Amino acid sequence: MCIIICITAMTCIVYASFFEWTLHKYFMHRKTWGLEYPVRAHAGVHHTTFKADRTYHLLCEEDKWTIPMKWWNGPFLILLSGIPFDLVGWRIGTWAVPVTAAITIGLYYATYEYIHWCMHLPKSRRLEFSWLFRKLNGHHLLHHRYMHKNFNVVLPLADVCLGTFLARSPIWFAHPTGPMIPPICPPAPEPASKAPALS
Repeated sequence: MCIIICITAMTCIVYASFFEWTLHKYFMHRKTWGLEYPVRAHAGVHHTTFKADRTYHLLCEEDKWTIPMKWWNGPFLILLSGIPFDLVGWRIGTWAVPVTAAITIGLYYATYEYIHWCMHLPKSRRLEFSWLFRKLNGHHLLHHRYMHKNFNVVLPLADVCLGTFLARSPIWFAHPTGPMIPPICPPAPEPASKAPALS
């Protein structure tokens, strides 16, 4: 039983990365199967409010609740993404698979929401100074600049495997800096020197 639980949990972590990637790319940035809500809520509201410049961090208090998904999204997505594991558990005759999947995917979703909250609403939490958070924060900041790249927030495995991983911007752009954001751009261009005055 312990082996089944461990295998299921590890499989779910990998699976959740690809599920997150698919949901983000095909439903939150484009209208798929006629579904408008995910695109409107994410690309229409979130990306309009939080860009890759100084607005990447919350500026207006009334925009705070556009950072997380709606309360019902979590239970819905956990149930939806758990269907393959429900079928496997039913097929092999054990509740260990669907229960482990629900817990693991639920923790993945909770991690997504918390990390994403910290990215857009930094408060100098201990987590925000960790190497891993800084890397993920830079990864997500680049997504706000290049919306066709870096669809993962928690585990960029799917981005790496599916060719959407971007480690650094190819060009410099004005972006927030600080101890919680790693270098994501080449050096800023030197200001043009003034032409010598004619005598």
